[in-house]
Amino acid sequence: MTRILAAMAVAGLLSLGVPPVFAQSSMSGSNSMTQQNPSVGGAPMYAEKNIVQNAMNSPINTTLVSLVKKAGLVQTLEGPGPYTVFAPTNKAFDKVPKSTLSKVQSNDAMLKQVLEYHVVPGRLTTKDIQAKIEAGGGKAELKTVEGQPITATMNGSQIELSGAGGGTAMITTADVAQSNGEIQVINGVLMP
Repeated sequence: MTRILAAMAVAGLLSLGVPPVFAQSSMSGSNSMTQQNPSVGGAPMYAEKNIVQNAMNSPINTTLVSLVKKAGLVQTLEGPGPYTVFAPTNKAFDKVPKSTLSKVQSNDAMLKQVLEYHVVPGRLTTKDIQAKIEAGGGKAELKTVEGQPITATMNGSQIELSGAGGGTAMITTADVAQSNGEIQVINGVLMP
């Protein structure tokens, strides 16, 4: 009976558009409160699939997926990793000035640089990021595949990310486990 009520409560929240937030413990792989197949934009994400396979099914990340394909990063993000991808939503890309987005899209090297700036080597859960922020006295520098760091701080109970060259974002759907890493869905685009 308790399981049925819990399932009904989750279904009710999802129908109201409340995004699920998933917490996992440290990089050791032990799970505390993990939902087996979390949802991003209404699409289930499967822990046994890789970053690209899951992202391609997310209706709120279609811009990111098309840019990853254009930049030739599919093979990398399908690789063993592990990687943590800070995945901007379509709405996040819509907030970028059209002239800036057009400039980035028309320059393959710049596009690859911006996308690689959203990828951190290793599997980082929000718990891991929060621990780094605490250890850093209120902020953490997360070194990206691109080479420059993203700065992570706490904004109330949420993790806020800041780009070296501009842009801020909050993690809106957290700790989406992948076979080769972790996806943290964010509401902004970060610039190196």
